[in-house]
Amino acid sequence: MEQELSGTGKEQEFTKVYEKFVDDIFRLCYSFMKNQMDAEDAVQETFLKYFYTDRKFESMEHRKAWLIVTASNQCKDLLKQQWRKRKDLKDYKDIVGEEKVMVDEMMELVMRLPEKYKTSVYLYYYEGYDSREIAHLLHKPDSTIRTYLQKARKLLRQELS
Repeated sequence: MEQELSGTGKEQEFTKVYEKFVDDIFRLCYSFMKNQMDAEDAVQETFLKYFYTDRKFESMEHRKAWLIVTASNQCKDLLKQQWRKRKDLKDYKDIVGEEKVMVDEMMELVMRLPEKYKTSVYLYYYEGYDSREIAHLLHKPDSTIRTYLQKARKLLRQELS
C-alpha cells in the first residue's frame, strides 16, 4: 500500500495525481456532459472528492480507477439534476461562447453511444482496461461488460458505414 500522507505531503501528492490524470478525467467528463463548462465542474468535483477522501490506495492505477468511477458517477449525478431537465443548454451556446474541445471522429461517435455502453467503451479503448477490470470498477458481471462492448462495436460499425 502507498504511504499515508499528511499536510504538505498530501498536497504535493494531490498535485502530482491531478497533473497526471486531469486530462483523462476531463475527456471522460466531456463525453458525458457534452460541453466544456459542465465537464470542468465535474472534474473539479471529482478532484475535490479525491482530495478529501480517507481511502487508502494500493497504487497509482488504483487511484486512476477510483477517479474514473467517481467522475462517471459525478457526471451521471449532474445529468440527473432537475434544472438540466428543464433547459436545453444548446440554446445558450451563442450567449456563452463555448470553446470547442478537439476530439477525434471516433471519440465523437463514442460520445453519442447510449450511457450504458459509453463508459465501458471509454475504459476499454481509451484507458486500456480489460473487460474483467471494467466489470470490477462498474460493479457489473464480466459477461455484461463484454456484451456492452460487443453491442457498442456493432453500433459504431453501423455509424461508420
